[in-house]
Amino acid sequence: MGLNETVAAERPHISFFGVRNAGKSSVVNAVTGQDLAVVSDVKGTTTDPVKKTMELLPLGPVVIVDTPGIDDEGALGGERVKKAKQALGYTDIAVLVVDADRGMTEYDRDLIGEFESRRVPFVVAYNKTDLLDSAPEADEKSVYVSAKDGRGIYELKEKLAHIIAETERDKRLVADLLEPGDTVVLVVPIDSAAPKGRLILPQQQAIRDILEAGCTAVVCRDTELSATLSSLSKRPRLVITDSQAFGSVSKAVPEDIMLTSFSILFARYKGELGALLDGVSALDRLSDGDTVLISEGCTHHRQCDDIGTVKLPRWIGEHTKKHINFEFSSGTGFPEELSRYALIIHCGACMLNEREMMSRLGRAREAGVPMTNYGMTIAHVHGVLRRSLEPFPDMLAKIK
Repeated sequence: MGLNETVAAERPHISFFGVRNAGKSSVVNAVTGQDLAVVSDVKGTTTDPVKKTMELLPLGPVVIVDTPGIDDEGALGGERVKKAKQALGYTDIAVLVVDADRGMTEYDRDLIGEFESRRVPFVVAYNKTDLLDSAPEADEKSVYVSAKDGRGIYELKEKLAHIIAETERDKRLVADLLEPGDTVVLVVPIDSAAPKGRLILPQQQAIRDILEAGCTAVVCRDTELSATLSSLSKRPRLVITDSQAFGSVSKAVPEDIMLTSFSILFARYKGELGALLDGVSALDRLSDGDTVLISEGCTHHRQCDDIGTVKLPRWIGEHTKKHINFEFSSGTGFPEELSRYALIIHCGACMLNEREMMSRLGRAREAGVPMTNYGMTIAHVHGVLRRSLEPFPDMLAKIK
C-alpha cells in the first residue's frame, strides 16, 4: 500500500441493512455502480457481510458493506443476523433499505432503535419506488429510490456525503505533538514478523503525518539507534518505537528526549487513551488462575516469537510472578462474552476503524472488564510507562 492511499481503517464504513428481499443488495450495486453484491429473488442470498474498499463520488474514499437480511430464520439464519448486527460495531453510517411498496417492518423499526442507541448516523432508503403511483415527500433522514431505474440514487449519495462531511474529525496521529521543523526518530526493528520489502501500516501512517506537519522523519532500526542519535546535529523532539523494543530503546534515548510507541499513539488515535491507561493497572492485580484475553485487530501468520501469543504472555508472567491463563483472538473474532476475563489487552488497532475500537472498549466496560493495549502493557512491565506518556501531560496526572 502506498503512502498516498487511504487505508480501509481510515475510510468511513457505510453499511446497508434491511430485511430480506427489500432490494438491499440491488441498492448497494446501484450506489457503487458495480456488481458488488449478489442479487437474487431468493431470500437470504447475502450470507456474510461483504466489504468493498473504493473511491465513490461524491463520497470520496469509503468502505461499502452489504449485510445479511436482518429477518433471516432458522439456526443458520440466526448466525447471519448475528453477523449483520456485529457489523454495527464498525459502521460509521448506516443505510436502512426498506421495501417502499411493503412499508417498514418491525425489524426495520428495531434497527432504527439500534442505530439511535449506538449513535450511528443513518438514512432510510425506501426502495422499489418504481412500483408506487407516486413517491411520498422525503424528510431529512429518508430518501425514495429505485435500484431498478436509478431514481433517487444520486440523492442518496448526496445525503451520505453530507453526513460524512458533518462527522469528519480533525484528529492527528502525531502531528499535534510537533512544531514545524521538528525531527522525529522512528525506531523500526526488522525481524521475522516484518513484511519483507515494506513498512507496516502504523509506521507508514506516522511518517506521513510527520511529513504533513512540516517535520523531518528519521527511520532506523533499534540496533542503529544510538549511532543515529549521535549523528543528528539537532536534538529530536520525539522518538517513536515499536513497543517490542521499549526495553532497549528507553536505555538508548536520553531522558531529555520524549519517548513513546506506535501502539500508544494509536491508543490515543483510535480509542480512549485514559481508559486504556486505567486498564493497565489491572496487571498488578492479577491472581493465579486468572484469564487474560490478548486480542489483535488483524490476522497474520504467527511467528515463533510472536508478540501477542509468545512475548506478551512471557513478559506478563515475569512481571506478575503468577500463573495466568491466556486466550487469543484476532481479526473480527472478538469474543461475545467478556465477563470471564480479568483483563483484555488489545493491539494498537491500526486495522480497525475508530468506531469498532470504541465498540470493543464499550463492551469491555459494560462487562466490567479492564482493557488496555500492547504499548502500555509493554511499557509498564519494562518500567517505562510514565516516560512513554510524557508527550501527553494530562495522562501523566493519572499515574499514581
